[in-house]
Amino acid sequence: MSQENILREVYAQNDYVIETRRLFHRHPELPFREYETANHIEKELDAIGIPHYRVGETGVVGTIDGRKEGKTILLRADIDALPIQEEHETPYKSENAGVMHACGHDAHGAILLAAARVLAAHRDSFDGRIILVFQPAEEIGQGAKTFLAVDILKGVDRVFGLHVSSGLPTGTIGIRKGQNLASVDWFRIRVNGRSAHISVPQEGIDSVYIISQIVLALQPLVSRLTSPLEPLVVGVGKVTAGTAYNVTAATAEAEGTIRAVTHETRARVKAQIDRIAKETASFYGATVDVEWKDFASPLINTDFVCDELIELSKDIPNVRVKTDREISLGGDDFGEFLLTVPGAYIYIGTANENVKETQSPHHTCLFDIDESALVNGVAYHVLYSLSFLAGEQR
Repeated sequence: MSQENILREVYAQNDYVIETRRLFHRHPELPFREYETANHIEKELDAIGIPHYRVGETGVVGTIDGRKEGKTILLRADIDALPIQEEHETPYKSENAGVMHACGHDAHGAILLAAARVLAAHRDSFDGRIILVFQPAEEIGQGAKTFLAVDILKGVDRVFGLHVSSGLPTGTIGIRKGQNLASVDWFRIRVNGRSAHISVPQEGIDSVYIISQIVLALQPLVSRLTSPLEPLVVGVGKVTAGTAYNVTAATAEAEGTIRAVTHETRARVKAQIDRIAKETASFYGATVDVEWKDFASPLINTDFVCDELIELSKDIPNVRVKTDREISLGGDDFGEFLLTVPGAYIYIGTANENVKETQSPHHTCLFDIDESALVNGVAYHVLYSLSFLAGEQR
């Protein structure tokens, strides 16, 4: 079938993708609690005739097999929402108090389901396999790991994902080679000192003073020990300590995050934070515990895959490709898939200049999207999968 006819089928999904996105939007669910969402996804896959299975309690994997064995492409959509109370009044406003699709994952799930409808209809026209991953818990950086734990990438030749973007106008597609998003790591530094009356500080070990020195000592990791040309954040957002105003604190804790755009800088800074915390605490007679949680690796697109997608964009009407989108120090655990398999993560512009809410930042209570842009995401999933499996890409 010609690409023109394929695109006609894609655009015929417009009503379906909007309706499905609105259904998900009305019923948002927090990470690893996406039970209703997963049930609906499986219901839709059954209707299409796509076999599927669960990964964990709320992850869903569907498979579309072609005529015979060949290459394999994995398409991923995240499906979780955020603990935010929606303030935007719409017919599809969240019905779950304090929970909202404030990042666009409702759109991602709907886009992939719409693409699945088109791709399944053409399973007799290609060789190979398409794996559809509906991933929970992206917002807490744990969802991708559940799929890697079951070896989802075994035999996969290409991975592809996308994200709606309120920072790009409708019709603009962000395709950036190389570094796109930062790693995300959480840390907690706990200083173990000794309490004493504030009038005799020499008899105690003041954890408040020590944690303050540690927090200050972290700042040169960015300003003096990393090139000013390389994006890096070392931030402390929470400090807790003490039981009374006139007692030196026995313990103090600082929680923060690092955001790095290369694997090398990420590893270096983590080691430096460990060393600064331990040496500073030791100098003042305290001990320290440093706890880490890995939420996401840097998201680094494969250059030649981006070239393929840029070339493919020429066949999609009314889209403009932006290749110089700024690197973001936000994160996305799709980067875990890119660690071992070539692929790319692109951005679908959803900001309508005439609708203020579609320009609202992600993770805010007024966030919304221009739904007319969703079909562009469907087009990329469908056209890239079919061209890749047909051998038109590497």
